[in-house]
Amino acid sequence: MNYPGFPISRPRRLRTSPALRRLVAETQLNVAQLVLPLFARSGKKLRRPVEAMPGVFQLSPDEIVREATAAHALRVPAVLLFGIPDKKDDRASGAYAKNGIVQTTVRLLKKELPSLLVITDVCLCEYMAHGHCGIVTGGKILNDPTLKLLARTAASHAESGADIVAPSDMMDGRVRAIRAELDNEGFLDTPIMSYAAKFASAFYGPFREVAESTPKFGDRRSYQMDAANANEAMREVALDIQEGADIVMVKPALAYLDIIHRVKKEFGLPTAAYAVSGEHAMIKAAAQKGWIDERAVTLESLLAMRRAGADILITYAAMDVAKWIK
Repeated sequence: MNYPGFPISRPRRLRTSPALRRLVAETQLNVAQLVLPLFARSGKKLRRPVEAMPGVFQLSPDEIVREATAAHALRVPAVLLFGIPDKKDDRASGAYAKNGIVQTTVRLLKKELPSLLVITDVCLCEYMAHGHCGIVTGGKILNDPTLKLLARTAASHAESGADIVAPSDMMDGRVRAIRAELDNEGFLDTPIMSYAAKFASAFYGPFREVAESTPKFGDRRSYQMDAANANEAMREVALDIQEGADIVMVKPALAYLDIIHRVKKEFGLPTAAYAVSGEHAMIKAAAQKGWIDERAVTLESLLAMRRAGADILITYAAMDVAKWIK
C-alpha cells in the first residue's frame, strides 16, 4: 500500500488533541471485556491478604459475594473462581465434592448476583496433597486417569450453577472428556473456556502463594508448555477447539502477545488473555517504589493484549481498570 509522503502526509495531524486521538483510536478498552479472578476458602468474614500480590485476598464465600458485588457495580461482568480446600488428598476429592468450596461459593454467587457471569477454574492442583494437576503414581503424572476427575469436577461446577467452566490443567484430551461429561449430565449449553496455550512460566510464582498449590516435588514442565514453542501452542489450541472449546485462553499474557495474535488470527474464536500474578506483582511493586505510574502501565499492558487480539482480559486489576476507564 502506497501513502503520500511528507509534507502532504502528516500523521501528527491526528494526534493534536485528546478528543481527536480518541476518535481515531484503533483499539479500545471496555469494562465488558474484564474478568476478575477471586480465591475462595471456607470461613466467614475472612479476608486474608496475599503478601506477594498486593490487593489480592483469600476470601470466605460471604466476602467473595461482597467483592463480586463491588465489581459488578462497576460493570465488571464476570469473575473467575478458584478454590482453596481445608483438606487435600491424592484423589483431589475436594475438587468435585458437592459441598466443596467452589460449589458452595458458586451457589451463593448465583443466588445473590444472578446476572454475574461465574467462571470456574477446573484443575486439581489446589486439591492434591502433592500439588500437581493430575493423579500421580510412582512420581509420574498420569494423563488419562486424571481426565475422569477433571470431567467430574467440571460437571459439579455446572450443577452448582457455573456459567462457564475453564479447565487449566493441560492434560491431553481434557476438553473432550469435559464436554462429554457436561453433555451427558444435561449441561449442553455450558461453555468451556479452555486454558488452551498455558505455558510453564516463571510469572506464576505469586499465584502459588495465594492458591497454596506449589508442587511437593518436581515441576509442571511435563504438562504445561515450553516457553520456547509457538507452533506447539497453535497445535494445542487447534486440538482444544476440535474437542469442543468455545473460548480459548493464552496464559500468561504480556510475554506471549505473539501467541495471542496468532491464535486470534488463525482461529477467530473468542480469545482470552490472562494477566497473571507475576505481571500484577511487578506492576504493583514498581508502583509502590514510585518507579512507574500504576494506572498508565496497567492500562498500556491491557491495551497491548487487546491490540494483539484478546477479546477477554482476565486481570487482578479489573476493579481498578473499571474505575479508570469509566
